[in-house]
Amino acid sequence: MSLRRRLTLSLFTILILFAINVGTHFWGSYARSESMVAYRQAVTAGQLSGELAKQLEDQRQKILVLSTLRENTDDRLAEEDLRGALSGVAAIRSTVEALGGMGSDVTALQFNLLRESSTRLLASWRDFYENYNDPDWQSDVDEPIPYLEASQRLKELEQRQAFIAVQRANVIDRTIALTDRITVLGFIASIFLTATLGFFLVRYTNDNLKRLKRGTQRLGAGELDYRIEDIDDDGELGDLAIAFNTMSDKLRRAIDEEIDAKQSADEANAAKSRFLANVSHELRTPLNAIIGYSEMLHDELDDETPVDREQYQSDLDKIVLSGRQLLALIDDILDLSKIETGKMTLVREAFHPGEALTMAVDALAPLLRRNGNVLECDDFSDLPLIHNDAVKFRQVIVNLLSNAAKFTEQGVIRVSASFAEATQQLSIAVTDTGIGMTEEQQALVFDAFVQAEDTTSNSYGGTGLGLAICRDFCELMGGTITVRSTPGQGSVFTVSLPADPESVPAAA
Repeated sequence: MSLRRRLTLSLFTILILFAINVGTHFWGSYARSESMVAYRQAVTAGQLSGELAKQLEDQRQKILVLSTLRENTDDRLAEEDLRGALSGVAAIRSTVEALGGMGSDVTALQFNLLRESSTRLLASWRDFYENYNDPDWQSDVDEPIPYLEASQRLKELEQRQAFIAVQRANVIDRTIALTDRITVLGFIASIFLTATLGFFLVRYTNDNLKRLKRGTQRLGAGELDYRIEDIDDDGELGDLAIAFNTMSDKLRRAIDEEIDAKQSADEANAAKSRFLANVSHELRTPLNAIIGYSEMLHDELDDETPVDREQYQSDLDKIVLSGRQLLALIDDILDLSKIETGKMTLVREAFHPGEALTMAVDALAPLLRRNGNVLECDDFSDLPLIHNDAVKFRQVIVNLLSNAAKFTEQGVIRVSASFAEATQQLSIAVTDTGIGMTEEQQALVFDAFVQAEDTTSNSYGGTGLGLAICRDFCELMGGTITVRSTPGQGSVFTVSLPADPESVPAAA
């Protein structure tokens, strides 16, 4: 369970206890209030009962006196006195009704009996007053039974009300005691639960934070393989542990990548150092030839002996060949520089690839046959017209043929080409039976400044730029170049180019 859920659950539990305490308090207050109202009603009812008893007694005495006077004298009851007497009877009836309004279900039986008896009693008293001045009317108000019955019913009601008042008082006491106990227990339970939850939350949080601290210390000490895995939390603390572990993974990968990058940079520096050594040799060789033959021709011109025109022609051919070699090397370096700086552009033009292949093969035929190699070519006349960079196309083919001639002796060099109408792709394959390459060498052969082996430049010469330029030119023309090779059996370099680079979808 996450820390957030634990805190939420703890807060929710505390709020429930608080709500129970508050509810208990209000319930106790309501119960006390209701009990107090009932108690006040019982007390008020007792007071009304006492008042009613006094009214009945006073009215009974008054009626007995008047009854005696009526029997012994001829006095008549004045109108004003009659109204006062009837008002007294009505006041007693009002008191009875008020007493009924103060009752409850518990006293309903006693009150109903009181009301019946008092109604009969009051009715006889009212008749007495109303017929007092009638000498023929016979009165029975002297009978004590109705009065005693009403008095008895009133006493029973008073006793019942007193009993209810005592019960109400007891209920109030019990309610107060119960609510106080519940409040105290709820308060104690709240304190205990809050302390318990706080203790476990503090211990839980402290343990997890210690694990996080220990993990960060070990990660900070360089133990990037260490993982914080003992966090018992699927929330914030767990996410923090996962974040630390992810950071450790990324940091380790970054360090590994930095090491790989440093190693690659060191290898690139070493390759460039070897390249500089190779290119310095490649530069010095034709330059020495040019300077040497030029000095020889200069010395021969200073002599007075006749000039050997054939020898001059041969020496000048060697100077021209060395100059062309030097120019080709400088062109390769400049082309690679343009490619790396993004300044190499594609010049699209319509040309026949068959004618370009034939011209390249014819131009390099002497070089291809120098080491006793046999040159084989397909018929290129069926190849269609394509729209691409003709100069770069010829340079790629020349580089591939030059490499094949360099690494093949007493073998076969074959140039083949085909065109796929469905894909509009032109494929050219240069196959030789030369020294071949291993898989490791094939993986590096298209890298700049790199040759298949460090000893290759010593044995065959070269700077390692030719195939790198071929790969970049092929990619610039929208195509690819691949190699298949077996050590000791030769290599096959395959160039695949689109008939129109603009029809090739741009790379994502």
